[in-house]
Amino acid sequence: MTALTAEEVERGYNNRAAVPDHPQWFERWAKVSAEARAKYAPKLDLRYGPGPKETLDLFLPAGRPRGTLMFVHGGYWRALDKSDHSFVAGPFVEQGIAVAVQNYDLCPQVTIAHIVEETRRCVAWLAREGAKQGAEPSNLVVSGHSAGGHLAAMMLATPAPVFGLERHPVAGAVSLSGVHDLAPMVQFSFNADFRLDEAEAARLSPALLPAASRAPILAAVGADETGEFLRQAQLLWDAWPANRPAGDVAPLVIPGRHHFSVVFDHADAGSELTRRTLGFF
Repeated sequence: MTALTAEEVERGYNNRAAVPDHPQWFERWAKVSAEARAKYAPKLDLRYGPGPKETLDLFLPAGRPRGTLMFVHGGYWRALDKSDHSFVAGPFVEQGIAVAVQNYDLCPQVTIAHIVEETRRCVAWLAREGAKQGAEPSNLVVSGHSAGGHLAAMMLATPAPVFGLERHPVAGAVSLSGVHDLAPMVQFSFNADFRLDEAEAARLSPALLPAASRAPILAAVGADETGEFLRQAQLLWDAWPANRPAGDVAPLVIPGRHHFSVVFDHADAGSELTRRTLGFF
């Protein structure tokens, strides 16, 4: 949608370069995630599909859940793991929401298109099997960070029959720091792993696709992220006006947060991100 040079793409999308202390954030995620697993004793490694990493961890509240949050981790479709993101579960479990933290296979072993299919399988599995495991699939919200935000948005661009269901299974979504137009990825250095061309990037760009559901999607981003991530949030907001949450007048721009600190707001029960996500249930 906006022509960028390769150098501009690198500056706009290389988050590890933009946040030099990112290793400290990864360490913090891992520590708080381990604490969350110890506290909430989730069902680990439930298999939703045939791929090596097609598993999820399911955190359940004390009573019958009133909904399920499916969280999709980031890492540019090529890094990180569900175990790094258990920390998102606590505020939702405490409010009676089951939380399914998804794993998926990574580039370059698979393509981004394949990861989209895996995420669809995870949604469909929760819709069909979630109740047997103690979740509540009739009120399913999909949230994702970075690459996970892209995947969450792609779920709303997926028609119900593609999930093998008569009714669309997603009641709401959150794309946090998501990439919604993949055109810049063709010039990004990480495309050595993505292997995208212009046509495939367009096919996998939710901002270029019609929404297949009227479910609301919250486009959120940290105020201290690069201009490209701020632009990507606006792209989704502009592309899907019918899916804007009631009362919203713009994407949610979270003050004082960069690409690696913003996701930690999901671990904060009082953050606007968590409160707005809970509002979908």
